[in-house]
Amino acid sequence: MSLRWRIMGATVSVIVLTVLLSIGVGYYATQSRLGVFVAAIGDDEAGQLARNLSVEYTAAGGWETVDRPLSEAGYVYADALQREEAEDDEEDSFELFHSDPIRVVIVGSDGRVVKDNLSELPVGAIAPDLAGQRETVFDLTTNRPVGHVYVDVNHAFLASESHSFLTTLLYITVGGGVLTVGIAALLAAWLSRRITAPVTALTQATQAIAQGETTQLPVTSSDELGQMSAAFNQMTAALARQRDLRKQLLDDVSHELNTPLSVIQLEAKGLQDDLQTPESAADRIIQEVARLHGLVTDLSSLAETDYGELLLTREASSLAELLAAEVGRWQPLAETRQVALSLWVAPDLPDLNLDRLRMSQALGNVLSNAIHCTEAGGQVVMRAEGEGDEAVAIAISDDGIGIPAADLPHVFDRRYRTGRSRRNGIGGTGLGLAITQAIVAAHGGTVSVTSDGSDQGVTVTCRFPLDE
Repeated sequence: MSLRWRIMGATVSVIVLTVLLSIGVGYYATQSRLGVFVAAIGDDEAGQLARNLSVEYTAAGGWETVDRPLSEAGYVYADALQREEAEDDEEDSFELFHSDPIRVVIVGSDGRVVKDNLSELPVGAIAPDLAGQRETVFDLTTNRPVGHVYVDVNHAFLASESHSFLTTLLYITVGGGVLTVGIAALLAAWLSRRITAPVTALTQATQAIAQGETTQLPVTSSDELGQMSAAFNQMTAALARQRDLRKQLLDDVSHELNTPLSVIQLEAKGLQDDLQTPESAADRIIQEVARLHGLVTDLSSLAETDYGELLLTREASSLAELLAAEVGRWQPLAETRQVALSLWVAPDLPDLNLDRLRMSQALGNVLSNAIHCTEAGGQVVMRAEGEGDEAVAIAISDDGIGIPAADLPHVFDRRYRTGRSRRNGIGGTGLGLAITQAIVAAHGGTVSVTSDGSDQGVTVTCRFPLDE
C-alpha cells in the first residue's frame, strides 16, 4: 500500500472512530439527562393537576365535577366521532385532546377509584398499586387530604415522547457524522496528496540522478516539505557542479598534457632517428617535463580549492618581509627577460595573519604572468599600502601587452588565455589567476584586474581586510 493511501486511511479511520464515539457518548448522555428532565416535567404536571383538583373538589364539595380539571388539562380523550364534532364546533367544546394518551387515575381517601380517564378501572373499585407521579388532593376548606391523583400510570406518553426525541436526535447526529466523514475523506485525500507529492517527486528525481540526469524539485511552501525540496535542489546543484568540475578537470589535464607529451615524443623520436643532438633533445625534454611538473602542481592546488580542502596554516607575517622574499625569488627570471622588477612598501603596515607558503604561490602566479607579458626594457612594480583602517592592498603592475576590455570578465576562468598572449607566444596553463583568486579568497580577501586595453600593461590588486 502506498504512503498516500496509508495517510488517507489513517486520517479517515481516526475521524470515523471519533464520530462514532461522539455519537455514542452524546446519545447515552442525552438519554440519561432526558430521563431526569422528563421526570421533572412529570412532577410539575402532576403537581399542577393536583392543585386544580383540590380547587375543584373544594368548590363542588366532592368529586362530582372531577372531569372539568381533567378536560382542561387535556387528559379526557374522546372517540373519533367526538373528535370530529369537536373540530367542527370548537366554541361549544371544553375538551382539549392530547395527541398521545396519558393515563390519569384519581383515588379517594378510602382507596377506591374515583376516575380513570382511560376507563381501565371501574369507579368504586379498590385501587391496586399504581405507578406514575403521585400527588395528594386536599380539601382546601379543612386542609385535609381527600385522595390522590396518579399521572401517566403506564408511562406511555413520556416514554413515547422521549423515544421519539432520542430517535430524531440519533438520525440528526448520524447524518451529521456521515457528512463529517465525507468531508474528512475529501480533506484527507487532499492532504495525503499534498504530503506525498513532494516525496513522489523526490523519488523520481533521485532515480533520474541515478541515471545521470540533473533535475530540480519545485519549492511550493516554506514548511518541512518545502525545506526538503530546497535541500534536495542544493544537493543536485552541488552534484552538477562537481560533475562539471570533474569534467573540466579532465579536459584541463588532457589539454595541457597533450602538448608537452607530444613534444617529448617528437624529441625522443628525433633522437632515435639521429635527427636531434642529445643535448638539444635533453634541453627540450627537461623544459617540457618542468612544464608538466608545474601543471601537476597547479591542478593539485586547483583541486584543493574546488573540494574545499585548501587548508591554511596562518601566522602573523610581516608584509614587507614576505613581499621582499617574493621579489627576490622572481628577480632572476626578470633579469633573464631584461625586465626591471621593483618593490615599494608603505611604512608602518600592520602584520597580517597569512599562510606564507600559499601567499607565495598566489603572488608568484601574478608575478610570473606580469614578467612573461612584459617585453625587454619594461618594468614590473609591486606595491603594498594601507586603505584606511579597513584593508591592505598589494598591487602588481606591469607595462606589458595589456588585456582587452572584452577579455577582462574572463581572466579568472580556468584555462582562459587572451588572444594577445597566444599571439605573442606567452606560455602558461591559464590556471594561475584562478588559483590566486582561490587562495586570496581563503584568506578573506579579494582580487581585481584592471587594464585600459592598450599596450600599457595590467594591474592585479589583492586586498586583505585588517580584521581577518
